[in-house]
Amino acid sequence: MAETMRAIGLMSGTSMDGVDLALLETDGEEIVRPVTAAFRPYHEDERAILRRALEEAATLSDRDARPPALAEAEAVVTTAHIQVVADFLGARQMTPDMIDIVGFHGQTVFHAPGRGLTIQIGDGQRLADEIGIPVVYDFRAADVAAGGQGAPFVPAYHRALVRSSELPLPVAVLNIGGVANVTFIGRDGDPVAFDTGPGNALIDDLMRERTGAALDKDGRLAAEGRVDERALAALMSHPYFEESYPKSLDRNAFSRSAVSSLSTADAAATLTAFTAASITAALRLLPAQPGRLVVCGGGARNPTLLSALQERAGVKVSTAEEFGWSADSVEAEAFAYLAVRSRRGLPLTFPGTTGVELPTRGGVLVRPR
Repeated sequence: MAETMRAIGLMSGTSMDGVDLALLETDGEEIVRPVTAAFRPYHEDERAILRRALEEAATLSDRDARPPALAEAEAVVTTAHIQVVADFLGARQMTPDMIDIVGFHGQTVFHAPGRGLTIQIGDGQRLADEIGIPVVYDFRAADVAAGGQGAPFVPAYHRALVRSSELPLPVAVLNIGGVANVTFIGRDGDPVAFDTGPGNALIDDLMRERTGAALDKDGRLAAEGRVDERALAALMSHPYFEESYPKSLDRNAFSRSAVSSLSTADAAATLTAFTAASITAALRLLPAQPGRLVVCGGGARNPTLLSALQERAGVKVSTAEEFGWSADSVEAEAFAYLAVRSRRGLPLTFPGTTGVELPTRGGVLVRPR
């Protein structure tokens, strides 16, 4: 039996709300025991720096280039991750030698798998040096180099969670972050997964532009509005939804122009319906109809979105909490799990999840200097 390790996972997602930390005990295979979690929000000035980095990254062809806005954002991201680990350990009177490994996703600033390009910022060596713990980072590059999409990356952990919870199969796990992705776990074989389309990003961007708020909390504004069916049809005409998987998206793959003339409430309602409708379209591409859709990520906190999804999807919709999972921490837990798999030389991605020809290992290990 493989040794169980204590791993910290760190995730800064496409919603750019902050850094999630999760402590997990795992062997990188069947054993998954979430211990506790923490969160460090990005301040508004930090989010502004990250938004500038997204704009600059879209002009790049070299994933290692660090022009000024990207270099500044990388320093911000790395510092935030150092702080959340230091605060977490300090609050629990833990020392670095009590943690075996850290999985550091970094911040995705551009993702164009069709060009063989995915850019995540975050200085793994600096993080390892500052926290005094070995770090695995740069998870996506090996998959893209092997011809994969480089996303989604959480399916291996979704499968482990489903198995540990002994959920009836087939089941699908839906993560709704800035972008949404689904993992299908059938009765046998490796998981099937892909990005379904928009998650929270379009709604968040609308709220920031129109109201200055970071998000539509609990979907309250969307609940007050009316879905504009013509605008929704225009949004759903995007060719991505007809493509077969494997497939993945950049955060900024979709435009809000179809809702630009609507009131803020109607625009929020329409974009919320867009997320639900695109997920429903994705479910039709799966190998079989899942018996249940388990929702995690920030979207699991949006009852208006969950109601729209339940109405459209034709499958029972549950939240992660119903099975004792943490909707907020699943992705951070996943990168703890993936760090252990990387350390053990186990594959992180599979033909059914990213389109690689063979199961593919990944991640770069650095030790404190």
